[in-house]
Amino acid sequence: MLARNVRILVAVTAVLTGMLFGLKAQAAAPESQDPIKLALHEWTGQHISSYIAGEVMKKMGYNVEYVTAAYLPSATGLSDGNLTASLEVWDNNLGEFFPKLINEGKVENIGDLGLNAGEGWLYPKHVESMCPGLPAWDAFLRCSDKFATAETLPKGRFLEYPADWGDRAAQLIKGEGLPFEAVPAGSEGALVAELKSAVQKKSPLVMMFWAPHWVLSTTETGWVSIPQDLLKKYSLEKPKVFKAVWPGTKGKWPAAYNFMKVFKVSNEIQEPLMDLVDNQGKDALTITKQWVDSNQSYWKPMVDKAMMAN
Repeated sequence: MLARNVRILVAVTAVLTGMLFGLKAQAAAPESQDPIKLALHEWTGQHISSYIAGEVMKKMGYNVEYVTAAYLPSATGLSDGNLTASLEVWDNNLGEFFPKLINEGKVENIGDLGLNAGEGWLYPKHVESMCPGLPAWDAFLRCSDKFATAETLPKGRFLEYPADWGDRAAQLIKGEGLPFEAVPAGSEGALVAELKSAVQKKSPLVMMFWAPHWVLSTTETGWVSIPQDLLKKYSLEKPKVFKAVWPGTKGKWPAAYNFMKVFKVSNEIQEPLMDLVDNQGKDALTITKQWVDSNQSYWKPMVDKAMMAN
């Protein structure tokens, strides 16, 4: 009987200790009232990822600010602490600064975001009737004149990412002497507008694009089959998407750091929210707050895991 009582006492003590530890961890956040500054880049999906994480961290008690920052230059902001985190970084489009600063330990990669990402040279499906043989690479090159415009004649027009996002497609075109001229778009919105216009007018278009994106669920498209050696040479292989933070984040806001480390977002979460913003004109922060309020069962286990690790 005495042994049984001792076992019960030990078990109760363990439970109470765990509860007290949980309360202690809960009380540890926020460790600082200084703002956690989340970078907002030039595309809607990244805004949604950032807003979901930011609104959850607000519920954890943190002071969170959203800071508009150009994508590639934001690496320097993360290295000096002017930005706390960039929560959607594509590893096939890192520019000059991200690799260097990560290697030097001045920016920290805290793991995969969870997206099933894709990227490549996109065209509206109707273009296949203008260019028989698509999506084959050789057929695409033979049809370059079909994409020519007044500003690019005699070369075909290739719609490249905005200049701040890098120019890997332009590098491929120039490096391989392809019969195209890369023209940078002004923004994500400009890329989508050109795609929708080409579909409506049945006009030729080839452009740099990515997934996940809401427009791909509403528009029939194809991807040019770029040879594997060129994909590798120009960093156009299937991307991985990771989260990057200022290295001082862990010491200043440990629970928030732990949360951002375990934080995940899927295509299935992003794309419907992107559709509401880009296709239906809703405010990104407003609809994301509503999503966070309605989906506690999704993010609370992440918070619990972050707090227990603190």
